[in-house]
Amino acid sequence: MREPMTWPMPLPECLSVTLDGTIAVLTLNRAHKRNALCDELVLGMQTFFSSIPQSVQGVVVHGAGDDFCAGLDLNELKETSVAESFDTSIIGQRLNDTVQFCKVPVISVLHGAVIGGGLEFAASTHIRVAEKNAYYALPEGTRGIFLGSGGSVRLPRLVGAATVIDMMLSGRVYEAEEAHHILRLSQYLVEPGEGLKKGIELAKRIAKNAPLANFAIIQSIPRISEQDPQTGLFTEMLMVGIAQGDDEAKQRLRDFLERKANKVQRATQP
Repeated sequence: MREPMTWPMPLPECLSVTLDGTIAVLTLNRAHKRNALCDELVLGMQTFFSSIPQSVQGVVVHGAGDDFCAGLDLNELKETSVAESFDTSIIGQRLNDTVQFCKVPVISVLHGAVIGGGLEFAASTHIRVAEKNAYYALPEGTRGIFLGSGGSVRLPRLVGAATVIDMMLSGRVYEAEEAHHILRLSQYLVEPGEGLKKGIELAKRIAKNAPLANFAIIQSIPRISEQDPQTGLFTEMLMVGIAQGDDEAKQRLRDFLERKANKVQRATQP
């Protein structure tokens, strides 16, 4: 059962946090604006992801109302200077870097509009659970702007550069099922209204892992994927030593060898 949580650092009213066991559920509360990203929301999320207490083992992010996030609130871009646009990009890039390299796994629950900056934010999370009513778009080209929160780096690696170019130039919209099965944008696809339940279920399952193993995975895999093969192999070797040297990891291995831990079985339903 989720309970309201007072975060260690003050958060703006456009964000709320509840706690389900060791899982923090972060809600974007700008439903009247389709959870569009304003400076207050972005800076508030930066505060949240930078101040996660030791008691929290995972984060699930979702949007209030009908949409996850409809992108950047364009009202904040009216008549901006080049320097001001740089500032907007910097805070967006910093947030998504903080999410990607968060100290705990972050799961996003996608429904309704996942557009522009909202898709950039989702791409920085570690696992994406999409409801079948989600849809994705990058309309930046049609609006005379450009991706500014790291999406031009992360999204081509997720769905391919050609897909990103097409979405930005033509305004193409992908429905949830097409994006899941063809683009592999989401790892899980569920019925409308079931996303938050699935996200929390996954987060709780992941939280049962050794915390250092989770940390090693989310910190090293993105970096190894960007390294040359030999550097990646060396980084992998270092992470093996760090993860397997943890006392909890040693106990888990002993439990498996002594048949106290379950063996891997076929999944019945992803």
